[in-house]
Amino acid sequence: MLALLHTSPVHVPVFDALRDEAHPGLKLRHHVDAELLDRARREGPEAVTEDVRTLLRQAVAEGARAVLCTCSTIGAVAEAAADGAGVPVLRVDRPMAAAAVAAGPRVVVLAALESTLTPTVALIGEEARRAGRSVEIRTLLVDGAWPRFEAGDTEGYLRLVAEAADAVTHADAIVLAQASMAPARESIRAAVPVLASPAPGLAAGAAAARLG
Repeated sequence: MLALLHTSPVHVPVFDALRDEAHPGLKLRHHVDAELLDRARREGPEAVTEDVRTLLRQAVAEGARAVLCTCSTIGAVAEAAADGAGVPVLRVDRPMAAAAVAAGPRVVVLAALESTLTPTVALIGEEARRAGRSVEIRTLLVDGAWPRFEAGDTEGYLRLVAEAADAVTHADAIVLAQASMAPARESIRAAVPVLASPAPGLAAGAAAARLG
């Protein structure tokens, strides 16, 4: 069983659909705690470390063979808590970051939430060092997008994300830093790879759960 740690309930059907499409038979158990993201935004990601550890212990007690954190803001916190978990703990955006590094040296990171930018840039830098490559990372906060998401205006949210991606120039890859941005890829017309985290992240989680 793979446990997923979410900070928004909107991710539950997304990952269920990806499981049904690409990983039939994989059992998922979803843990949703929106307060984690709220606190991480107010106080910094490290402020939720103990809460994340508690959720990891709960997931393992319920039978998880691996845990996938789908929130980019607290992904590094979840990974850091893996030592005491007893099972692999993955962040959903790491495979996406590795793909961005492989695509070329000019990476543009799009986020709807400012607290996501720093951890995403750090992750891409980490993957670049691991691959022995140098990258130039630019960031872009999609103005007005997050309030739309919070208000439940998913269509408006994704439209703003797509418009921002289409306006990017001089890039080898565009990274959609938050899992909730992934559906915008369907309407983005950019000529470079537009990378999202849910599908490759779930694939890594599924592999870890099988091996765990």
